[in-house]
Amino acid sequence: MALKATIFKARIQLADMDRGLYADHALTLARHPSETDERLLMRVLAFALNVPADDRDGTLEPGKGLSDTDEPDLWHRDLTGRIRHWVEVGQPDEKRLLRAAGRADQVTVYAYAASTPIWWSGIAGKIARASNVHVWQVDAAQSRALAALAQRTMQLQVSVQDGTAWVGDGERSVEITPHRLGN
Repeated sequence: MALKATIFKARIQLADMDRGLYADHALTLARHPSETDERLLMRVLAFALNVPADDRDGTLEPGKGLSDTDEPDLWHRDLTGRIRHWVEVGQPDEKRLLRAAGRADQVTVYAYAASTPIWWSGIAGKIARASNVHVWQVDAAQSRALAALAQRTMQLQVSVQDGTAWVGDGERSVEITPHRLGN
């Protein structure tokens, strides 16, 4: 018998000074049985860093991610179904990224494991021709600290300024500074 996904709900109060975006969001995420709290919270962070200012041109929503190789962790599809933004968390292989680059206007990856430099050195040259792919590295210690905020129901405050995000739950706060890899 297959294990079922665990549902997590996050209410996010977002203050993104870099984009002039201040909004509240409710997010329902299904955590795949093989997914860790660290990866789940990285998806929440990716949502906060990429959510569009308004929904006139579609919304950023969770994809099936681990459950379906044809869908990303998050995606922004416009009202016609065109994929405006494909967001991955982790270390996807170059075939997946190149396929996503052909389907979406923009592809963003948030890699967070200590092995990210090794993964990146193996795929950087292979995805260089895809100018719409942007890869960010989150320090492994920062992503582990972020995982400590995981609860089935979360009230999170996310503040972004000068490329640094502070994620807190009212008791604890984690500072995260993604660093861009490649071009």
